[in-house]
Amino acid sequence: MHTHAFFETALRGFLLGGGLIIAIGAQNAFVLKQGLMKKHVFAVCAVCALWDALLIVVGVMGLGVLFSSSAMLTNVLAAGGALFLLVYGCNSFRHSWRGGDKLHAADGDTAAGLGKTLALAMAFTVPNPHVYLDTVIVIGGIAGTLSLADKAPFAGGAALASVVWFFALGYGARLVIPLFRKAATWRVLNFAIGCVMWWIAAELALFIAARW
Repeated sequence: MHTHAFFETALRGFLLGGGLIIAIGAQNAFVLKQGLMKKHVFAVCAVCALWDALLIVVGVMGLGVLFSSSAMLTNVLAAGGALFLLVYGCNSFRHSWRGGDKLHAADGDTAAGLGKTLALAMAFTVPNPHVYLDTVIVIGGIAGTLSLADKAPFAGGAALASVVWFFALGYGARLVIPLFRKAATWRVLNFAIGCVMWWIAAELALFIAARW
């Protein structure tokens, strides 16, 4: 493959991956909050980006059709994701109502709770059918129209978009840290996150209902 064609294909993958991932969602809201608190930002961004990259490779390898054909698997993932998001949304609404969250209490606190934080990051990622729809089915389906030589740069470009997005979101959140030194701003953020969680949980419930 010529260099020009290689980069053109990689750019197509990058733009497609970026277009799919840059949307309001539970995973992005979680990464944003970790970035604001400066807690395990690198680890969270890396886990989210690596999982996306893995699923993109799986999709480009042609396994997207196999995944989409398993109604039971997608329903189980959707139900688990909806339940988790409902509970997490309740917690966010509770924090918004009670208030008291302060940014300075979390500044520089990167030692405690790494395992729990990464478990939450995976919980926002693994049971969410939308993640698989974007990476495995959509990207994988488009990759199925490409030649074997084009698939590698296409997958690489799409995976790079995830890396750029998550790290930009996690570390870019620090630009608005002055706003989040006010308790009122945290209450607004927690309320917004709760709305996002419940909105996506409702979508997952409708997704399951439509498949019965």
